[in-house]
Amino acid sequence: MKVLLFGVLIIIVRFAYVVTITGESCNLGGFCFLPENLNFVIAGTGTGFSTASRAVESTSAGPSQPYLYASKDWIKAVHFYSDIFHDLVSEGYLSAISKTLCVETPNGEDVFALKEIGILDSIGIYHKASKPLVISTKENGWPFDENSLDFIFSGGDRLDKASQKRPLDLTVSEIQRTLKPEGFFVAHVSAKDNYSLNSFLDLFNSCKLIKSLDIEGYNSSLPFIREIVLQKKGGSEILSKDSDGNSENTCSVPGYKRDLVRNAESLIKEEPLKPWITLKRNIKNIKYLPAMADISFKSRYVYVDVGARSYGSSIGSWFKKQYPKQNRTFDVYAIEADKAFYEEYRVKKGVKLLPYAAWVRNETLRFEINRDPGKKVKDKARGMGRIQPVKSDSSSGSFNGEVNEIEGFDFAEWLKSTLTEKDFVVMKMDVEGTEFDLIPRLFETGAICLIDEIFLECHYSRWQRCCPGQRSSKYEKTYGQCLDLFTSLRDRGVLVHQWW
Repeated sequence: MKVLLFGVLIIIVRFAYVVTITGESCNLGGFCFLPENLNFVIAGTGTGFSTASRAVESTSAGPSQPYLYASKDWIKAVHFYSDIFHDLVSEGYLSAISKTLCVETPNGEDVFALKEIGILDSIGIYHKASKPLVISTKENGWPFDENSLDFIFSGGDRLDKASQKRPLDLTVSEIQRTLKPEGFFVAHVSAKDNYSLNSFLDLFNSCKLIKSLDIEGYNSSLPFIREIVLQKKGGSEILSKDSDGNSENTCSVPGYKRDLVRNAESLIKEEPLKPWITLKRNIKNIKYLPAMADISFKSRYVYVDVGARSYGSSIGSWFKKQYPKQNRTFDVYAIEADKAFYEEYRVKKGVKLLPYAAWVRNETLRFEINRDPGKKVKDKARGMGRIQPVKSDSSSGSFNGEVNEIEGFDFAEWLKSTLTEKDFVVMKMDVEGTEFDLIPRLFETGAICLIDEIFLECHYSRWQRCCPGQRSSKYEKTYGQCLDLFTSLRDRGVLVHQWW
């Protein structure tokens, strides 16, 4: 009798599990008394999720995540996305016949919600499949034809998360490739500022912004979300960037970057009597761009050290340790003309050395190394090198230091061939006076618009640390001319900091 009662209890428990928890068909485990097409009801909705139930109906192998589909968090997310999609339908961005894809969705809550409101041709995509709602991506792209999707959705700030695991460019490229002309892409992102929002929009050059608004999220990890609606342009709307008649070499720094300049630290107006102290202390006042804005939505992250000298001069001692990178991995380029430092970079991983001199054109240059005043002649006290055109007589007859020949390259053109406006680019420039040649060239070519933040050491005839009351004879420029250079950069919307 006890055995019989125990068997009945097992059956009752099994029945309760299937009805109240899993919502699965009788194929689950090959054992139950329920009809083959049973639908389950999500508590609190008052309606049967018939379409979605069929979506998660078990196969002969059983469902992939039965407990997940019944969890409170999963159901809460489904409710949230159902409301979102109802609004998008009422606004005309989505319809029952839309061929729809949800991007970077691990569990498919958004796909479930789409099917429930009647958008049957919906599927999710993620690097790992979660059948039957989510399929896996291919390494080189998505398994969809070009211009084949009517609507693409990315929720939960997933594009930002995806960019930390794999190239954001690939996801963005596939969105633009598979979306039909005049189709809609809707993204939920945590773009908290204009810099972040515009960085996101810059990624989608084949789309136009329809609307952007802030909405409440559904959990504490993302309490507020910015919903962005983009529409893919039709053929007549896709215009070249220079179709307005502007020269391809000109550029205009956008307003959202100018706003950052207005929030930057003040420039030092008065010439420091002890610049080696004042400028060093000024580092504490610097307002770094990543401290003022979210840099999440960039294709890649690049640091260019122009006049890098040794690895420890600024790459290892400052950029690697102190610059706020927001957990992003940066490609690092070290541009250095002094061959004394080349060997060191051969063993440094993650740094690409350009053993040339940054210049305004491609030509052979004189590389002059003078010893710092008051220091012994040894490698650790090696003076800073400056470059001169080979035909220049500006230093002939008065220069007693080391002279080598070095190849100079057109730095502005290299920037334009290496970087894009979708990249986040930080540059440090310490080029022993050549900044007065390079900066105008960056404006002339439009390369200045590729740089988000500049740390610039400006060289002038300053008071010397070794010799009180004496100015350096190495440079002809004055502090006032340096200040004018910094001011002109900021006036034109470039976030530049005084460096030392």
